[in-house]
Amino acid sequence: MLYFALIMSKKNNYFKHFLSIDSLSKHQIQDIISVANGFFNQDGSIIQSTALQGKTIANLFFENSTRTKSTFELSAKKLSVNVLNVDINHSATSKGESLLDMILNLQAMQVDAFVIRHPNAGAPLFVASQLKNEAVIINAGDGSHSHPTQAMLDIFTIWQHKKDFQSLKITIVGDILHSRVARSLIMALNIMQVGEIRVVAPRTLMPSNTDVLGVHYYPDIDEALVDVDVIVMLRLQKERMNHAYIPSGSEFCHQYGLNETRLKLAKKDAIVMHPGPTNRGVEIAPQIADSPQSVILNQVTNGIVIRMAVMMMTMGADT
Repeated sequence: MLYFALIMSKKNNYFKHFLSIDSLSKHQIQDIISVANGFFNQDGSIIQSTALQGKTIANLFFENSTRTKSTFELSAKKLSVNVLNVDINHSATSKGESLLDMILNLQAMQVDAFVIRHPNAGAPLFVASQLKNEAVIINAGDGSHSHPTQAMLDIFTIWQHKKDFQSLKITIVGDILHSRVARSLIMALNIMQVGEIRVVAPRTLMPSNTDVLGVHYYPDIDEALVDVDVIVMLRLQKERMNHAYIPSGSEFCHQYGLNETRLKLAKKDAIVMHPGPTNRGVEIAPQIADSPQSVILNQVTNGIVIRMAVMMMTMGADT
C-alpha cells in the first residue's frame, strides 16, 4: 500500500473515470501495474483491505459475462466495498428507462461508482460525459470498441512473466475485427513500446486500418509464430457477426488454431494467453490450454488485482 499512498498523495483520485486505454500514458500503466502487484501477499494470495469501506459500487452488465462480472464483484469485496448487482433483465430499462436515467436514480441512492458493460460502443463514455458530480464510471466493455481492464490484466500478466516490454515479439491470433480485447490490448502494447506486434486472422476478420493500429499483419499463422515471446489467442465473436466471415469452426481451427506443432515455432519460454471464454478445439487445442506455457488462469486471477487497483485509483482512498 506504500506505493499507492505515494501516487495518491497529490490528489484524492488518480483517475476520474476509467474508460479506455488510449487515454493512458506509459507512466500511468506502470502505476496501475505497481498498485495491482501490491495487492498480492508473498504466498500469492490476495490481501483483504478496508481501504474503500463505506463505498458502494453498482455492476450494470447489459451483456452476459462470467469472468469480468465475477472479478469486479470479488475485487470490490476485497476492498470492503458494498456491491449492488443490478438485474438488467428485470430492471426499469426493460420498461423503457434510459441508461442515464437508471444511473441517476442509482446515484440518488448514494452509489459511488458504476461498472458498465454495454453492447453499444461509447455508452460508458456518454454516461461519464453527462454526470456532473463525483460518481465514477468504469468501462467493463462497450461493443467492439474497448475493454480497458482486460487489456490491463493482460499487460500485467505479460509483465509478470517477461518484464521488458521493448524486447518482446507478441502475436495476436483470431477475430481481430470484432474484438474489443484485441483493440485495447494493441493500444496498451504500443503505449508500452513493445518491439513487434503481429496479428493473424482471415482477411474477413481483420480491420482495414492495420497500419494505423501499429501492427504487422501476417496471413500465415506459422510464419507469425516464429520466435515470438507471447501468443494471444482470441475466440470468434459470433454474437457480433451478422453474416458468415469464415467457412466453419473446423476450417478456422485447421488454418489458425494453436496446436502443439505450431507452439514449437515460438520461443521455448513463450507464454500462451486467452481472454476467455476459450473454445477448445477451435482457436486453441485442449493440451495447449492446459500446458505449462498457458497463463490463462493467471490472467483470471490477475483480473482481480487489476480491478482492485482501478477501483482504488478512481474511487479514492484514505491511505
